[in-house]
Amino acid sequence: MQNTVTVVGAGLAGSECALQLAKRGVHVRLFEQRPKSTSPAHHTDRFAELVCSNSLKSTKADSAAGILKAELARMGSFLLGFAREAAVPAGGALAVDRDRFSVLVTEAILGNPLIEVARQEVSEIPAGPCVIAAGPLCADALFTAVEAAVGKSHMSFFDAAAPIVSAESIDRDIAFSQSRYEEGVGDYLNCPMDKEEYEAFIDALLGAERVIARDFEQKDLFCACQPVEEVARTGRDAIRFGALKPVGLTDPRTGRRPWAAVQLRAENESAQAFNLVGFQTNLTWPEQRRVFRMIPGLEDAEFLRYGVMHRNSFVDSPHVLDRTFRIPGTEARLAGQICGTEGYVEAIASGLLAALNTYAELIGAPVVSLPVTGSLGSLADYATDPATKDYQPMHVNFGIYPPLEQHVRDKAKRRQVYADRAAADLDAYLAGRSDLGLA
Repeated sequence: MQNTVTVVGAGLAGSECALQLAKRGVHVRLFEQRPKSTSPAHHTDRFAELVCSNSLKSTKADSAAGILKAELARMGSFLLGFAREAAVPAGGALAVDRDRFSVLVTEAILGNPLIEVARQEVSEIPAGPCVIAAGPLCADALFTAVEAAVGKSHMSFFDAAAPIVSAESIDRDIAFSQSRYEEGVGDYLNCPMDKEEYEAFIDALLGAERVIARDFEQKDLFCACQPVEEVARTGRDAIRFGALKPVGLTDPRTGRRPWAAVQLRAENESAQAFNLVGFQTNLTWPEQRRVFRMIPGLEDAEFLRYGVMHRNSFVDSPHVLDRTFRIPGTEARLAGQICGTEGYVEAIASGLLAALNTYAELIGAPVVSLPVTGSLGSLADYATDPATKDYQPMHVNFGIYPPLEQHVRDKAKRRQVYADRAAADLDAYLAGRSDLGLA
């Protein structure tokens, strides 16, 4: 095949994408700005450098992260193979020797005759078929070019996000459904607090350990999205008159308005995951578990996503990209964290999916639309569904899976049913896509 595809960024998504395209006989021109231009988060000039952690999350076959790894293995992911080759003991997680992992990726790319590496910064969207996998710290010039292509009103600058908890872990004997000023069932779940519970919660919130952000992560913060603990520092009743205001709510257990109330909003149509409204936070993850489980009804909360605060540029994918993450009217696709997918393995998966859809377009094949019953398919669906509101970075979790046709009461059995369904549906789909070169 004589086609050339440009890939911008040799992180996890870009490296996977380049190797997958080359495997299919496509010539790739891979741009990487390091070492000529770098970011405060990077330390080497190697490809697929892991900058935050060496963990690629759970390997349990019945977890959403484990299912994603199984899907990547089924579709021949290069970087998953390198991760396993560079693995270090980490219990039930896949953790890697970061140096060895990036060396393996770099050697594979530099040794591939179909991949031409250009060590320079890209300031415009390249002409022709291309995949932009520039990451959350995309260079300003390129970010401006992407912004112009998708529309500035559709760009988001991520600074803080609230935690998301599993619907099944919420105590419905305490949390009640009601929208403010409305009778009966409402769109929100409410976790009521009495005065003593509220005061204890504020004490814990104010005393909790916070993440120390780097300078480059703080310069673009929005005042409107202050972490909940920072709002609380302005006065003990500040959040009780803000995000936790109980006005218009009635606790069915007492028949009275609570002293304060934490509201939970469904994160998706199936209401399997709930966002803690107004709880953007900079607390460490262990502290989030400790402090937020003090909220009545969330004592056993299962966190599908923890709140985080850092500088992160990404597009409002559900409203500006098509189902293949392509910018409409162009030959450019986005991949990785610039799309709002969060996590190392999710970035790898995004790069693989971008490669498959780019290749399918080159050969005139149908687009790749993986079953939504699996981890990658459900994540891609969430990230490109126009019905997704208040889009924030998301990693794979059962909260974005479609519900099972028949509810399975036992949690362990339910997870296994999810895994079995995902594997069967993916196998059935790929059996009909011999054109993708996955054999």
